[in-house]
Amino acid sequence: MFTEAQLYSPVTRRVDGDVTVHLSDEHPGVHDSAYRARRNAIAAMALAYTPGEPAPRIAYTDDEQRVWRIASAELARKHREYACAEVLAAAERLALPADRIPQLDEVSAALAPLTGFRYVPAAGLVPLREFFGSFAERVFHSTQYIRHHSAPLYTPEPDAIHEIVGHANQIASPRFAALYETVGNAVTRLTTETALKFLADVFWFSLEFGVVREGGEVRCYGAGLLSSYGEIEEFRHAELRPLDVVAMGTAVYDITHYQPVLYCAESIAQIEDVIGGFFESMDDDTPLRALRDTKIA
Repeated sequence: MFTEAQLYSPVTRRVDGDVTVHLSDEHPGVHDSAYRARRNAIAAMALAYTPGEPAPRIAYTDDEQRVWRIASAELARKHREYACAEVLAAAERLALPADRIPQLDEVSAALAPLTGFRYVPAAGLVPLREFFGSFAERVFHSTQYIRHHSAPLYTPEPDAIHEIVGHANQIASPRFAALYETVGNAVTRLTTETALKFLADVFWFSLEFGVVREGGEVRCYGAGLLSSYGEIEEFRHAELRPLDVVAMGTAVYDITHYQPVLYCAESIAQIEDVIGGFFESMDDDTPLRALRDTKIA
């Protein structure tokens, strides 16, 4: 099952206002005091954000800009080789800068005429209901920090490269943006945590780690694949199964390793029909029906 908290470094704020990002012992930047102070400062700006105001502008350092340039260049090469045509066309229209990190308001301005999505800052973990529910208003909660400069092609947690190179290039497509909005609308109908987690698991295996057949090859469209230098290579070795929302919503998997099983669509239209259709009809009883149907089968 999907446990999003495992993906993010916890962020705490003391009574005196001091903000701390708690990096794991395995994080590449855990012993870098300057990096830790930097993460705390960026998180504090996100926590101070007031909805409706411009997103905080981050004065990115030379190290951070260098990480963006390296990751952007390497991922662009991987996209040309492995990403699906729908994502490639959307990325071309979005035209993210490769030589510098775009501010969140820049990303919003570029997405506005394409799909109407806008980005707002997040210090780290955003509760599932708020994160997915905001899609109904075409709002995406995005972190602004950058992975540690010692490992420009690796991050143990979602950073701005994942949120922007992965998700923004995806939701620059009107077809994928419509799927996101359908997810948000589904959340407004859900009242149980069980149903919400079921939705998150289907989202994980589709819009985060989805693949599709195209021109006789398997291509990726999921943001988790599009933003990971390692995952985008490894998905070709995964066991591919047909789209099955019951299997996707009940699968047990480890988010800290490359995914050994992926669910492959035959076309973008099938993603819209199967995954989009599921989100359009999902309700609180969906997980119970899914488990009952699995036992009957």
